Amino acid sequence: MIRVEKVHKSFGALEVLKGVSIDIDKGEAVVLIGPSGSGKSTLLQCINGLEPIQRGRIEVDGTDVFAPQTDLNVLRRRIGIVFQQYNVFPHLTALGNVTLALRKVLGKGRAEAEAVAMRQLERVGLGDKSHCYPGTLSGGQGQRLAIARALAMEPEYMLLDEITSALDPELVGEVLTVLRDLRADGMTMLIVTHEMDFARDVADRLAFFDDGIIVEAGPSAELFDSPKNERLQLFLRRLAQQGT
Repeated sequence: MIRVEKVHKSFGALEVLKGVSIDIDKGEAVVLIGPSGSGKSTLLQCINGLEPIQRGRIEVDGTDVFAPQTDLNVLRRRIGIVFQQYNVFPHLTALGNVTLALRKVLGKGRAEAEAVAMRQLERVGLGDKSHCYPGTLSGGQGQRLAIARALAMEPEYMLLDEITSALDPELVGEVLTVLRDLRADGMTMLIVTHEMDFARDVADRLAFFDDGIIVEAGPSAELFDSPKNERLQLFLRRLAQQGT
C-alpha cells in the first residue's frame, strides 16, 4: 500500500500540505477532489519523491520514500506518474517515446523494448500510431501516449494528475476510457481530477482537499450523495451549477 502519515509540505512561507494522512490499498482507485491550490497535485509529487516534505512520513509497500537509504530511481519504477502537461519528446515517434526508458533505464534490447511498447500502445488505442510523432497527434492521443509510456515500466501504482484538464471537451472521453480500463484491470491508482462523473464511476474512495488538509474522505457514493462537510457540499453545488 501507499501510506501517507501527517505530511507537511511548504514552499517557502506557504504551507501547502498541513498534516495530510491517507492510505491507498493495492487494487484501489482513490480520487482526490477539491479546489485548485488545495494541495492535491503536491501530494502526488511528494509520494513520487519529486518534492521533499518537511514533516511526516510517506511509505510505499513499507519503504520510506525519504529515508536516506532509499533509491528513488528504483522506487519510481514502481510508481508511474502522468501530469497534466504530458511532456512527451517531440523528436521521437510514439514508439520511441515509450521504448526510451525501457532501453535506457531497464536495459532492455531494442526488440524486447519495442514488443513491450507496442503492447502498451495497443492497450491505450494507439497501436496504429506507433510511428507518428507527437506533433501529429491530438491532445487526447498525446495524453494516452504519456499513459502508455508510464505503463511500459510495469508500475504497481499510477499517480494521475489532472490529465484531462488541458484537453478540449471532446477529447476527455477517450482518456477517461483508458483509465476505466486500467481500473477494470485492477491497477492501483491515485487520481486528481475535476471530472466528477468519472470520479463517481471509477473511485473506490474519494478524498476532498481544502486548504492543505483532507476535510472528508470515504466511499465515492457516500461523499457525492450525502456529504457531511459544509465546504464539500458547497464545492459540489458549485460544480453542479457550472455543469447546467
